[in-house]
Formats: sequence, C-alpha cells, structure tokens
Amino acid sequence: MNTKEIMKVALDLVGLEEIPVDSGIIVEGENIKKVAIGVDMELAEMMLARELGVDLVITHHPTGGSPRINLHKVMDNQIDSMVRAGVPINKAQKALSEKKGEVERALHVSNYDRAVSAAKLLKMPFIGIHTPTDILAERKVQKLLDEKFKDNPKATLQDVIDALETLPEYQKTLAKPVIRVGSKDDYAGKPFVTMAGGTGGGVNVHKAYYEAGVGTLVVMHMPEDVIKAVKEQNSGNVIVAGHMASDSVGINEFAKALEDKGIEVIRMSGLIDPK
Repeated sequence: MNTKEIMKVALDLVGLEEIPVDSGIIVEGENIKKVAIGVDMELAEMMLARELGVDLVITHHPTGGSPRINLHKVMDNQIDSMVRAGVPINKAQKALSEKKGEVERALHVSNYDRAVSAAKLLKMPFIGIHTPTDILAERKVQKLLDEKFKDNPKATLQDVIDALETLPEYQKTLAKPVIRVGSKDDYAGKPFVTMAGGTGGGVNVHKAYYEAGVGTLVVMHMPEDVIKAVKEQNSGNVIVAGHMASDSVGINEFAKALEDKGIEVIRMSGLIDPK
C-alpha cells in the first residue's frame, strides 16, 4: 500500500470523501508493510520507528504543517454535532465562535514545521489522521451508551462510567473515566458523546447542549475553567472519559482495519493496545 491508500482506509471508515484539514499526507511513501502509529508522533518517535524498520509513521494529533495550523477549521464539525443534539444551527455557530478564535490564535504562533522538517530530513513517510479517528471514537462510544440505556431512563452517572469501562481502552488506562460535574448517583438523562471537532468547544457550547436537552456530556477532556462554569450553570453533568483512552478507541478501529489488510501495526506514543 502507499500513503494515499492508507489515508483512504481512514476516510472510508467514516464515510468522508475528502481529507479533513487537520489531517493529511505530509511525506509520501510507497510499498508500506509496517507502520508505527501513536497519539503524538514527533522526532523521537520517528527515530524509534526507523530503528524498528517502519515504512510509515502515523500521528493522531496534528503535530505540524497545514494540519496543525488549520485545526481550528474542523471545529465547525461541532456545529453538526450540536444540531444533532437539538441546538438550532444559528445558535450552534455563535456558541462555537469564541473558542474557535482562541484556538486559531494559539496555533498561529506554534512551531508548525518541527515534526514536518524532521520527517523530510529522515525521508520517513509521515501522515496525520485526526478527525477520522476521533469520529470513530465518538460513534463507537455513543452507540455503546445508546444500546446500554435505551430502556433505562433512570441511568446514573455511575452507570455511564460502568458502561464506558466495558471497552478495553477504558479498562486498561491509568486515567480512568471520571465524573467532573455531578455525582455518581445523579441521573444521566440523555448522554451525548462529543469527541470529534478538533478540540473542546468551550463554555458556550456546553451551555447550548444542556439547553437543548442533553443531560450528560461525555468528552475526552475539559479544562478547569469550563468545568467551573458548567458547575455554576448547574444544568447538566460532565463525564471526562479520558484523553488517551478515548483517542485510542478511535485509533484502534483504524489500526485494526490496516491489520485486516495485512499491514503490521506497532502501537506507541500513548496508544493503548486493546489486546
């Protein structure tokens, strides 16, 4: 396989026709039989991958180049998620705008060429796959919760935690799923999983979800200021499922698809092996 075919595997898994702007083929490669994949792949991981005889390095987080600079643009995907939860589209757009601007300004000053230049100098094929694997994680976790609680309107936050921990990535992680807003005996209401869309949408996005009827947001991570604000609003719950574990849920779906095509996959850099 080549890098274009590897990328197409990821896109096909989630039904995308174009490569999202936070993903991309950074250094092309052919005759790929062995890949190293991880959450954050930079120079150290590339050097290790070369020692291990790897033909391609795949990073989840956009560590450089156009995918890093343009991360804020995929945040618009969160508008679609909010609409699915019942938020009016105009309200969703306004709720997201402030955080989207913050992310753009932060990444604009970042060292976007560090990992890219390293891969080019090493002549190491290098691709980034962020949004597709985040979508895989979001869909898998949402399907799990929908099936678990379709006949249980009085499910509690502890029930949600227990459901998450039926997945091997959440079983094996050291950073277990935790309740950040609410308590274990609180009713979960409508659990809604939001894990795709670049990064967290901020306080206004969470408020919009709760006003639309979501009872509990299940997220990968949440900064302290947002946790504090949601507690003060006192209108919904938050479960932080865990960053590395949640990323691993989606990345492992992609990694398995590669293995099914005969590619050897080395998991590293924060990726939790489900086996």
